[in-house]
Amino acid sequence: MPTATRKYLLTPEEVERVENELRKMLEDDNFNTLSSYIASTEVYSDHQIPFVQKHMAYLRSHPKVNPDQYLSNLRMMTKIRA
Repeated sequence: MPTATRKYLLTPEEVERVENELRKMLEDDNFNTLSSYIASTEVYSDHQIPFVQKHMAYLRSHPKVNPDQYLSNLRMMTKIRA
């Protein structure tokens, strides 16, 4: 019996929701949301890609990733523990 796999292509509403969640993380001091190095200077002349843009680019380039699970894992990985 074939199994159906859900494709997690982001709708405009999902894009907005995920961006809002990433911005909440950015504003929260309990998460490490520093910008990251990127080799391309075409878009980011200072070689730094902002946190929100980095993770939205990842989700757009990997359409089968569940955005809710991705956000959950990202929260665990970036949580600053004292």
